[in-house]
Amino acid sequence: MKDYLISPDCISHPDSPVLSAVFQQSDRIRNTPDHQHEHGQIFGSTAGLLSVDAGHHRWVVPATHAVWIPPGMYHGLLSHGPYSGWSVWVSATACETLPTNAQVLSVSALLREAVLRATSWRDGSRSAAQNHLTEVILEEIRAARPVPLGLPMPQDPRLLKIARALSEHPNDCSPMGSWAKWAGVAPRTLSRRFVIETGFRFSEWRQRVRLLQALELLAAGQSVTNVALGSGYENVSAFITLFRQVFGMTPGRYAHSIALSSDKPAFSALGSLKS
Repeated sequence: MKDYLISPDCISHPDSPVLSAVFQQSDRIRNTPDHQHEHGQIFGSTAGLLSVDAGHHRWVVPATHAVWIPPGMYHGLLSHGPYSGWSVWVSATACETLPTNAQVLSVSALLREAVLRATSWRDGSRSAAQNHLTEVILEEIRAARPVPLGLPMPQDPRLLKIARALSEHPNDCSPMGSWAKWAGVAPRTLSRRFVIETGFRFSEWRQRVRLLQALELLAAGQSVTNVALGSGYENVSAFITLFRQVFGMTPGRYAHSIALSSDKPAFSALGSLKS
C-alpha cells in the first residue's frame, strides 16, 4: 500500500479545489519513489535535509527552502532522518502562470504562514477567505526567487550511497579512503567520478552539505560557535571563512539579517553556492 501524503482522489476529482495542502510529522524516514501527477506541487521540510529528484535534477535541500515541481514531471524525495514537512498541490489550470521548470525556491515568511493555515482546511468547497488565501499562496510562488542552493547528488549508486550518508551525518569526518572502502569503490574512482557527476571534488561537496545544515541551524537561532562545531568544523574560524567565501557574508551577519526581518525570504541576502 502506497504511503500518500494526500489521497489522489482528493486532488484529482473534477470538483477538487484549486489548492490542497498537508503537513506531516513522522518518526520515520520518508522515501517517496519517482512518480508524476497532473498537479503542480511545492514542498519542503520543517527540519532536516531532503534529497529531491526532479526530472534530470537531483538536489539536497535544507528546511529553509522549498522545491517547486510543475505538472507532469517525475519526482521523488528522501528525508535524511525522521520526516517533518509540508506539501501543497496546485491544479493544472492554476499552474499556467507558475514556473514551468523544477526549481529550488526561497520561501517567504508569508508563504510559510499561508501554507500552515491551508493545511487545516478540510476537503470540499472553499470559503471566500480561503479562496483569497489560495491566491496569496499562488502569488507567493510566482514571486519566490529561484536559487541555485540545492547541492547536486551523484548518479553512480556507490557514490550516491556515500552522499546520502553524508547528508544524514554532515559532521562525520571520516577520510575519503574510509568512505570509498565502505561503498566498495576505489578511492581514485571515487575522486574522479564525484567531480564528473556533481561538479565538486569530494571534499568540496562534503563542505557544502555541511553548509546547508549550517544554514538551517543558524535560521533556528543556534550560535555560530555551536553551529560550527556541530557541523564538523575543527574550529570556528575555518567555518566563518568558508561560509563567507561561499555566501558572501559571515554567518553572524546572516543570522542577524534573519533576526531583523521575518517578512523577507529567509535567504534573500545570500548569493549562490560558488564552485
